Amino acid sequence: MNDFRVLKHYSVSLLMTLLLSAATLANAADWVTIDNAWVRNTLPGQNVSAAYMTLTSQQKDTTLINVKSDVTDSVEIHSMSMQNGVMKMRMLKELPLTTGTPYKLAPGGYHLMLFDLKKPLSSGDKVNFVLTFKSGKHEQKQTLTAVVQSADEAAQDDHGHHHHH
Repeated sequence: MNDFRVLKHYSVSLLMTLLLSAATLANAADWVTIDNAWVRNTLPGQNVSAAYMTLTSQQKDTTLINVKSDVTDSVEIHSMSMQNGVMKMRMLKELPLTTGTPYKLAPGGYHLMLFDLKKPLSSGDKVNFVLTFKSGKHEQKQTLTAVVQSADEAAQDDHGHHHHH
């Protein structure tokens, strides 16, 4: 009888360890690789900025559906395009990603707009983001820290910062 109790305890412990390991592994596998993340510094009196990065989905049918940041309550996904000689910017509800295809969010193209900043952004500051991706009926949040830079600094510093957690 005593052996049975030890075996039962061992089985429950093993099962709990396996379940916790599986949950940890599921969270460890990010759906999207995020590289070269940076945020444009602001000029005096400016309360709007933009964030740039390269998103590469590892998961089939993944879409960026929401972005939050610690420097503002308002982050929007935007696209920019030239139409009849005029630069047009429009808000997107979401950004679909094709598996294995890098989507470069960069000046003059797709980007994240940060409105009503809580404080000015100076070169060297850090901005935290939570990006929410959706694939089928499932969602995954990924955190990211991006460094504030001027456009000139970012062009010189394009050596592959890799941030995803």
